[in-house]
Amino acid sequence: MTTTLQARDPSDERGLSATPGPPPGRAARRPSWFARDPAWPLIALIAGWPLWWILGFNDYAPTVLAIPMAVRLYKWRASGTRTIRVPPGFGVWLLFLVVTVASVATITLTAPGTQASSLSNRMISWAVRTLTYLAATVILLYAGNLTEKELPRRRLAWLLGLLGIYTVVGGIAGTLLPNVQFTSPLAKLVPQRLQAGNGQVQMMLHPATSQVMTFLGYAEGRPSAPFSYTNMWGNALAVLLPWLFVVWWSYGTRRQRRALLVVFGIAIVPVVYSLDRGLWIGLGFIIAYLAVRFAARGKLALLGVVCGSVAIVGVVILASPLHSLIGQRLAHGRSNTGRLSDTTLAVKDAESSPLLGYGDTRHAQGSAASITVGKSANCKSCGQSVVGGDGQAQLLLISSGFLGLIFYNVFFAYGVWRYRRDLTPYGMAGVLVLTLGFIFMFVYEAVGPPLAFSMLSYALLWKNDRERQLEWLASTKAKRHPAWADPANGHRATAAGASA
Repeated sequence: MTTTLQARDPSDERGLSATPGPPPGRAARRPSWFARDPAWPLIALIAGWPLWWILGFNDYAPTVLAIPMAVRLYKWRASGTRTIRVPPGFGVWLLFLVVTVASVATITLTAPGTQASSLSNRMISWAVRTLTYLAATVILLYAGNLTEKELPRRRLAWLLGLLGIYTVVGGIAGTLLPNVQFTSPLAKLVPQRLQAGNGQVQMMLHPATSQVMTFLGYAEGRPSAPFSYTNMWGNALAVLLPWLFVVWWSYGTRRQRRALLVVFGIAIVPVVYSLDRGLWIGLGFIIAYLAVRFAARGKLALLGVVCGSVAIVGVVILASPLHSLIGQRLAHGRSNTGRLSDTTLAVKDAESSPLLGYGDTRHAQGSAASITVGKSANCKSCGQSVVGGDGQAQLLLISSGFLGLIFYNVFFAYGVWRYRRDLTPYGMAGVLVLTLGFIFMFVYEAVGPPLAFSMLSYALLWKNDRERQLEWLASTKAKRHPAWADPANGHRATAAGASA
């Protein structure tokens, strides 16, 4: 990485060109709010999440709101008013996008061990998924290229933490009112045939506080609001609450710390009632991660807080009916066989098409028990399971092959490695979120909102690293040239050449 120091006009904001003034003789027009606050698409996306859920297109909200971000990035680049930076490892992510786009070449083929399906459905699914990946890319670039003045790190962390609070509230609603469901306004505009033929669209257009399932032998509502699925709810909760911890504990007041403990305490109930073993494993990893990092830094007080919190949670669970529910869930692991069978088939399919995969998910022949077992009047869910529907790793294997799986993982692994020495709260939380992706990829699909949240966490790591370098350069320059740091001189240091 090369970094240069150079003096700039005071109106220049850390490498951004000064906005030209109005032509002579013409009165200056006050810019619109959209122009004054370029962070508005990100604010609308995150702060307005409950609204997108009620309207019925929360799964596609990142893609829709990435459009104005892409337009502004293009205008910055075309007008030369701002140099578009890219994050570390971005070249690897571009290679993943190339594989994703090129995988359309194999989408007409039938993968071994799977059934033939409609090509039009495959094409639609491939196009939606590709647009989602592109939208996540735009969100990463846009958040990373906004200056600290336009989108402070603390503001972005607070937005993610706020969405974490929304997730906890939605979880409580799903626990206490599991049967609440309504039809979104968007459902009136979507053809009934499309709604009936796509389970994801059906659930999105008919939001519910919980996802009702019967794998315990009886109907059980698992919290999902303000997301479409319980698994997506659990994934979001795990990657969003660390940012609330950063804002309210690391940089918060005493009152905010107390509020944080209340939020975490309330979250225990929907976490247990979600019956989400992937989330439970993720939370266990978070506790272990914090304990190791705090112990390595000698933060014994924070380590004590973590251990004390775990002990309190354990006592609460053991002294309440929650422990019985956990025991029932651990005793009913019937989904393990199907998940293992589909993953094995996804690996075989990736072996037959290692470079590009098959472009989209497929339906397995028969079931995990036998290829002759399929749907029947008594068991409509038997057989024909979705290969690529149980975790991001399985999805990448069938849709992008081994090559796509490698590029995807290398990008996030490089981010973890690159910022592993960032011991600031932003650094520790960001590395934690990216690392969680490797655990969750075996149980959750990341396509959609979870991937957007991970990209924003990557952007926070990137922005924090850049700001820390700027602060170090400024302090170093001030020590060498005291007069340079005197505001009366009108000089200032900027790192216009910073390229992470």
